[in-house]
Amino acid sequence: MTTRTDLIRRAGLLSATVLALALAACGDKQEAGHANGGMPPAAVKVVAVAPQDVPVQFDYVGQVAGSREIEVRARITGIVEKRLYEEGERIKAGQIMFRIDPAPYQAAVAAAEAQLEQSRAQLKQAEREYARIKPLADAEAASRKDADDAESTRDLARAAVKAAEAQLQTARINLGYTDVRAPLGGVAGRAEKVEGALAVAGGDSLLTTLAQTDPAYVNFGVGEVEYLRTRDEMASGALKLDPQGFTVRLKGSDGADIPRTGKLGFHDYKADTSTGAFAVRATFDNKDGLLSPGQFVRVQLTGATRAGAIVVPQRAVLDSPQGKFVYVIGEADGKTLAQPRPVKLGEWAKLDGELGNAWVIRDGLKAGERVIVDGMARIFVPGSPVVIDDGKAAPQPAPAAPAGH
Repeated sequence: MTTRTDLIRRAGLLSATVLALALAACGDKQEAGHANGGMPPAAVKVVAVAPQDVPVQFDYVGQVAGSREIEVRARITGIVEKRLYEEGERIKAGQIMFRIDPAPYQAAVAAAEAQLEQSRAQLKQAEREYARIKPLADAEAASRKDADDAESTRDLARAAVKAAEAQLQTARINLGYTDVRAPLGGVAGRAEKVEGALAVAGGDSLLTTLAQTDPAYVNFGVGEVEYLRTRDEMASGALKLDPQGFTVRLKGSDGADIPRTGKLGFHDYKADTSTGAFAVRATFDNKDGLLSPGQFVRVQLTGATRAGAIVVPQRAVLDSPQGKFVYVIGEADGKTLAQPRPVKLGEWAKLDGELGNAWVIRDGLKAGERVIVDGMARIFVPGSPVVIDDGKAAPQPAPAAPAGH
């Protein structure tokens, strides 16, 4: 009679037998897979690198500024009576922008004019007195002291007239300053004072700002290492510059090209101690006001050619925790392998043909080496076998003949 214990023992033996058969089958499949070489090698495309003269481009982040940016300030103390311009509009040189209450200064002019008239009257009296005493003193009919006193009084009166004339001129100048005029043509900024506000000469006197935007400047910085290296390479001939110099192009913050070209107009002879960069400035025509002060742009310098450069397509350069690298074709044990190679990048280059948008490689590659440019996503492990896709289609097997033929 079969007991419950016997049934459990038989079931366990059956499960063990099934598991052993399954493991054996898996082992046979694994051995078959190894025998067939496992996963097929990744198909990749390559380019052979060779030295060539390539135009290079330097990219920087810049900011637009007016060619002249000034503060419009009150030169006298007074109450702002009126603003005579619209914020943000274009202003002509000499245009009145603010008017400060002129009444106190008109009164000062009137007082100065009266003082001048009084000084002139006193001068006439002194001259008449001197003209009367001088002949008497010469004839010894009057004392010499009286003549000297009359002469001194006349001279003092002349000096008083000059002082009164200067005071009147100052008063008229101050009255003229009640009309605050634009010292140059440009775009007006936000008003810092409104009607009724007090402007204090030499203190709280800022009324607005004014920027001359044609031409416009674009300021940017070049790192010390790059600046000095570029300078030395130009001196040695490794980097050749067009006789017309660099051409400067711009891209907006959205990446779109700005239809404008400019020229470098200034570069500082010393590095900024706070940033370590050399200040550089480009100049652009801006009659239409397309470039606005404060706007951030991407600056692109073209016109230089690097002699005998090694270049690879940008898509061939990958990132790793250790830095930039590319895959190069290597050979080992009769297999074609994808071997990682760390590289140091130079400038960006735009070329025709297969290279297209390319990086200049400063270090890490030699002429004749083959670099993988497509198919890197199928390389899961560095050093994996690969098959070079030369673009030729593999031959297709001939169709089988129909039965009976």
